[in-house]
Amino acid sequence: MTHPLSDRINSLPISQTLAMAAKARELKEQGIDIISLSLGEPDFNTPGFIKDAAIEAINQDYNSYTPVDGYVELKQAICTKFKRDNDLIYKPNQIVVSTGAKQSIANIAQVLLNPGDEVLLPAPYWVSYSAIATLCEANFVEIPSSIDDDFKITPSQLEAAITTKTKMVFFNSPNNPSGSIYSEKEYRALANVLENYPQIYILSDEIYEHINYGVKPFSFAAIKSMYERTITVNGLAKAFAMTGWRIGYLGAPHWIAKACTKMQGQITSGTNCIAQRAAITAVLAPVEKVQYMVDEFKARRDIVLDLLGNIDGFKLNIPEGAFYVFPDISAFFGKTINGVRIENANDFSLFLLEKANVASVTGDAFGAPNCIRLSYAASELILREAIKRIKRALS
Repeated sequence: MTHPLSDRINSLPISQTLAMAAKARELKEQGIDIISLSLGEPDFNTPGFIKDAAIEAINQDYNSYTPVDGYVELKQAICTKFKRDNDLIYKPNQIVVSTGAKQSIANIAQVLLNPGDEVLLPAPYWVSYSAIATLCEANFVEIPSSIDDDFKITPSQLEAAITTKTKMVFFNSPNNPSGSIYSEKEYRALANVLENYPQIYILSDEIYEHINYGVKPFSFAAIKSMYERTITVNGLAKAFAMTGWRIGYLGAPHWIAKACTKMQGQITSGTNCIAQRAAITAVLAPVEKVQYMVDEFKARRDIVLDLLGNIDGFKLNIPEGAFYVFPDISAFFGKTINGVRIENANDFSLFLLEKANVASVTGDAFGAPNCIRLSYAASELILREAIKRIKRALS
């Protein structure tokens, strides 16, 4: 029996990060000791001062529907944050608060893209970018990079990818999955290309902004010529260990923010009231209040790079942000290991799951078919055990 699902849902791929996490959970339920390094979720608890703000909001009886675009107090706090951290001037009517940064990105794509438009995705890119473009009936165009280029594209590559159908380009720095950070100089060089194409809009995803290891990220909208064409997306999930609180936000030209509010009003309406009240406290907090998490991530990064660097076949860059390593593992392609033939990154990721009991995500999902993604948002003990298993399975 066939089921009459829409072409829209049939064209939509399953999120590979969520699919691998689900497979890992399934194996765990069968009693298999799986170490999951597939999901990008901090293993810290939400800081106490944020939880206290949520409890206070509950005690103050915040329980009603919220404004579609967010409480004005939260939007004012976000404006303060943008000025403090990014040298960006936004007014509250340019801010939209959503149920996670993913909804912010989806809103932007829905209000700007028409069927047949092209979206440029510098690869590697977050898995949902391409799916969101597909949902809008737009076409995504990958701009490849490699580990030798620290997973960054060049101005000439950007220029070569632009066509008369190009409507948007998505930038993500610090990058998921590579951890690479574009410098101000590198972003300005890309902006010099885009200045010649005023019909192209830029989505700058800065969700990992505060998780950096000495290289401060630069906001694309801080380039004067790009401000009116850039939508800056951020949220609280990663740096504040608030993944389940579902708070994302965007800063944009007023006409885009207004359109996103209109879209959101017909989909989810306003974001959770308690999470929003707690978000005010989080957004206004000095970044130093979450530095302990960043310091721990850096220590884990260094451990993982050291251990993986001792396994022949793993080619590594040094991530400057986020909490992932994205090794090139193409040296294993065409080889038979432990009785398993490895032809591509999908095979390798499945091999690690079945032979090492370690869950990763194939680089194919990120537009980088020579790589896999491993999250180090786990304890040092777990990370050491996971890499020991990987080395044993490959030996």
